[in-house]
Amino acid sequence: MIVDLFEYFKKNPKYNKVAGDDYLIVEYKCPINSEEFQLWTETNMITYVISGKKDWIAPDKKYEITSGDALFIRKGVYTTKQYFEVDYCVMLFFITDDFIRNFIKELNPDSSLINNTEFPQIFEIAVNDSFQSLILSVFNYLKQGNEIPKELIEMKFKELLFNIVLNPQNHNLTKYFKSLEQVTKVNYEQIMHKNFQYDLKLEDFAKLCNTSLSTFKREFKNHFGDTPANWLKHKRLKYATSLLNNTSLQINEICYESGFKNASHFNKVFKQKYAITPNQFRLKST
Repeated sequence: MIVDLFEYFKKNPKYNKVAGDDYLIVEYKCPINSEEFQLWTETNMITYVISGKKDWIAPDKKYEITSGDALFIRKGVYTTKQYFEVDYCVMLFFITDDFIRNFIKELNPDSSLINNTEFPQIFEIAVNDSFQSLILSVFNYLKQGNEIPKELIEMKFKELLFNIVLNPQNHNLTKYFKSLEQVTKVNYEQIMHKNFQYDLKLEDFAKLCNTSLSTFKREFKNHFGDTPANWLKHKRLKYATSLLNNTSLQINEICYESGFKNASHFNKVFKQKYAITPNQFRLKST
C-alpha cells in the first residue's frame, strides 16, 4: 500500500503541524526503521532538510538532499531512500495549486507564457539566507507549541513563494508556478501514463487530476474511450510483459512493480489476457 503523505500528516495528531484550507506545515522526524519508502501526495510540497540525508526518486531523476537543502515536489508518486548516519528531520510545507495560482495572480504574470511546457516532477530550490531564516522562524513557532494565527501562516507561505520567485536561480520553478495560473484543463494522459504502475485507488487518481471521482470517470471515458479500471488493467499487463521480457525480476517483484495488489490477482488477470501464466510467458519468450 502506498501512503498518502498529505492525508497521513493531516489526520495524525502526533506531529507538530498547522493546517489551513490550502496548506499544511509539518515538522517531521523520520523513524530509523524504514530505509526505502513509497508514497504519494495529492498536494505539492516544499521540503527543507534540518538534519540528515534522503534521496527522492522521481520517474525522471534521483535527488539527493542533505541539511540545508530544499525541494519543491509536485503532487505525484515517489520513492524515498533514507540514510541512517544522522536522524532525518525536515520541515514540510504542503501547498495546493490553488494557493499558488492565487499568489501568482497577484503578481500579474506575463500572459505570453506557454502552458504546455514539460516540467520535471521535482525542482531543486536555491536556498539563500532569507529562505533559511523564514523556514527556521516557522520551525520555532511550531516548537513553541502555541496556536499560530491563520493570518500569520498564510503570510509565511506567501513570503516563502516570494523568496522563490524573486531569486533568479529559481527561474524554472517560477515558470512552473506561472504555468499553473494558465492551466485550464487537466492533462489526464500525462498523469495516467506517469502513475499507472503504482497501486493507487481510482479515488487517488481523481485527486491527482483535481476532480471528483464521478467527474474523473466521465472525463477519462471521454478521453481514452475506456473505463479507468479497464485501461489500468491493460496498461499494467502490457508493462508487466515488458518486465518479463527485459528484466530478471522475480514474478512477485514484477507483480508489484506493475501496480497489482498481490501475486494471485496478477496471475489471474494475466492468464485471462494471455491464456498462460506470467512464468510460462517468460519461458516462451526466451
